[in-house]
Parts: sequence; C-alpha cells; structure tokens
Amino acid sequence: MSLRQTVAKYFTNHAETRERHDDPALVSHYYKTTKDKAMAKLEEMFSDQQLYDLNAISKEHGEISVYTKKGRKVFIIVTVIMVRPFQTAIDFSVTSESALPFDFGHSNKIIQQLYAQIDQHFTPLDRN
Repeated sequence: MSLRQTVAKYFTNHAETRERHDDPALVSHYYKTTKDKAMAKLEEMFSDQQLYDLNAISKEHGEISVYTKKGRKVFIIVTVIMVRPFQTAIDFSVTSESALPFDFGHSNKIIQQLYAQIDQHFTPLDRN
C-alpha cells in the first residue's frame, strides 16, 4: 500500500472487501462451506451477540444487513456468494456513522474482527 492509501484508510468512514484490494486485510475471504450453511451461521452469529441488531436478511441474494447497538453506530452489509461447490466467498461493506466524516480505521478493524470470528466456524481456503 502506498502512503496515500494508508492515510486514506484512516480518513474515511467506509471500508469494504473485494477480490483484489490494495490492503491485504480487506481481500475477500473464501471458506469451505455452502452458501446456506454460511448464511445460517452468520445469522446465528449476529443474533447471539448483544452488540448487533439484524436489520434484514435476503437468502436469495445472499445478503445480511446489520446495525450495531452499542458504541459507535456502524452499518454492516455481509454478502455471501458460493463460487463453487463448498467454496464460498464472504464480503463485508462497513460504514461508520458519526459527526466526523472519518472513523480513524474503525471500519477496517470491524471487518478484521468479523473475519476472525468466521474463521473459528469455517475452514478458510486459499485465495486462488
């Protein structure tokens, strides 16, 4: 990452993952599971934690939207895509809501924390 990209990471209120990203922590993660199992586990994961409030679930589109209840207000969209049988990609789009137009990297930290939680439930695959 260049110096400009590093600085920009801290002075924005939005972060999202994608297939090819300049920041290695924000590259899409793949797991050895099906779309339905991933959706069910993510729904369970968000509903079990007091921090999150499920907003909407679209199993047909593979999307879950979530708000945080405590601390900084954050809106999260989780996208689950089954690439091949038993190879599922999970992507995040996280936006922080605050009076300032930036969150000092809070959105990035949330994505990394969520991926760490998902890694405990599913087997991560190489990004080929």
